[in-house]
Amino acid sequence: MNRPGQPPDGPPDNPGDGPSGDDDYGYVFDDSFVRAAPIQEFSASERTATEHAPAVRDRPPPAAGRTGPRLTRQVLILAALLTVAFLVAVYLGVSPPGQTQAGPPPRPARMSLVPLVPPQAVRPTDPDRPFDATPAAQYATGAAGINLPGAHATAHFDEAQVIAALSTAKEYLVHSSLSPEVLAGREERSVRLLVDPAQADQFDAALRRPAADGLHAATGWLVRLDPRHAVLAGPDIRVQGVLEYTETGPGTLEVTTDHTFVYAVRPAADPGSDPSLLVVRRALRLSFDRDALRARQLELLSSRTQAGPLPCGEPAAAHLRPLLAGQKPPAGRPPATDPYAREGGGAVCGTLAEPRPLGNGGTGRRADASA
Repeated sequence: MNRPGQPPDGPPDNPGDGPSGDDDYGYVFDDSFVRAAPIQEFSASERTATEHAPAVRDRPPPAAGRTGPRLTRQVLILAALLTVAFLVAVYLGVSPPGQTQAGPPPRPARMSLVPLVPPQAVRPTDPDRPFDATPAAQYATGAAGINLPGAHATAHFDEAQVIAALSTAKEYLVHSSLSPEVLAGREERSVRLLVDPAQADQFDAALRRPAADGLHAATGWLVRLDPRHAVLAGPDIRVQGVLEYTETGPGTLEVTTDHTFVYAVRPAADPGSDPSLLVVRRALRLSFDRDALRARQLELLSSRTQAGPLPCGEPAAAHLRPLLAGQKPPAGRPPATDPYAREGGGAVCGTLAEPRPLGNGGTGRRADASA
């Protein structure tokens, strides 16, 4: 006689209860056999109640009573998973990973330019030593004149973040005021890369469609000569000024700059002519949040420029057209300013002060404006 198979639910927990060599029926009364049986024997009372009643009856499949609840639980779990997946997809669609919700747009940069008119004809300078006998003789050359102050942590920014803000501000000054390509009007991308992307439209509009409206002057973003009128007479540019920083809020650092740049320029059409000096004083307010510090970009809040010698009333939003050696400012009064016109900035001019001769310790004074 063959040995019976294993119980439907596996062997019992106690192997000693299973069949041995002497007991071939050790599993006959195992509960799993009883539950798995396809037929069920009628009880004695059921057999006597009905004459000729069969001894057994078919029983429903053992899993039939449990299938419904099990399927219900599976459906609920699947529905919950689908709901979670849908909510995650909606969230990711609204907030892509790695991006923060966009805050309010930055304030537009405000800018002004005051032309400084010379009281007399522009004096030529020595072609070999153009800065001698002027205060610029004591200035440093190029980027060496843009010195960073000592950096210390603020209430909400550590020292490294303060250094990053100051370094980015200096980089902006170097690219926008000292780059020969930018000064000649041949390139501005190096400046644009340092500007907050939210201000890119304003920057582009100022470079492509300059306007003296306090918002869209190219010369508010950078120093640029009219290449048809004047070019640099030499590579040296003298610089002196200061940078300062302060925390204006838990998430904002502000850097202010005030620098005077002195350029030796000559007529574009006459390379052999004597050079003269162009003095440009730029005062900027720059703002940095933590995202800008990581990206090494800045938000320009305001730009105030005084430049001379320039004629009064001549457009200077696109380029600077300085008066060159031997040239005089136009005679007469400045152009009239219409206070009812809102599209223009009006004719605001100042007088370019004559530099004080070097003698008292080699110091001079900066160009200043008297509106």
